[in-house]
Amino acid sequence: MWAYVGCKEKRNVSGNPQMGDAYCFVAMERNTKLVLTWHLGRRTARDTMAFAEKLEAATTGNFQVTTDGYQPYFDAIHTCLGTRVEYAQLIKVYEGSSDDEHRYSPPRVVETTVKPMWGHPDPERICTSHTERQNLTLRMSMRRLTRLTNAFSKKWHNLKAAYAIQFAYYNLCRVHQSLRVTPAMEAGITNHVWNLGELVA
Repeated sequence: MWAYVGCKEKRNVSGNPQMGDAYCFVAMERNTKLVLTWHLGRRTARDTMAFAEKLEAATTGNFQVTTDGYQPYFDAIHTCLGTRVEYAQLIKVYEGSSDDEHRYSPPRVVETTVKPMWGHPDPERICTSHTERQNLTLRMSMRRLTRLTNAFSKKWHNLKAAYAIQFAYYNLCRVHQSLRVTPAMEAGITNHVWNLGELVA
């Protein structure tokens, strides 16, 4: 999930690592819709590894993982989760922009490629749409992620705090429309919908 802090990366002439592009990596469990972990950083191999380390700490046992085609995922998943996961990538090819398209219109997906990486991932469960829908929920819920406004984060730690509150609210307080309970209730972590007072406490 892309956002930026202070200014967009191409305008970050200061070289400050906490200004410019800020990517939020998100791991979601597809059945309960629970956000397992997240990491705010750059789109680099180092931050991808940090995210995979958090995912390893947040999970137990064997499970299946699907990522997009971002290359550093391979080493990060292999190093941190190894053979306890069945791993596949879903690679999307986007149409090139044409002159008559609006500057901010989303590119059209022209092809998807499923690429099993290791293990025996279930082809029916190789999917990234749950996380993509979560990205839409984030953009609609967090004003600082709205494009073409002056509501963007001015400080890195403010954006990080906003993500932390949003993910806690999503897991514990927000009733998921299809589940009719919160993701945390569906996962058996809690037995009731938390109110904001409980979340803040």
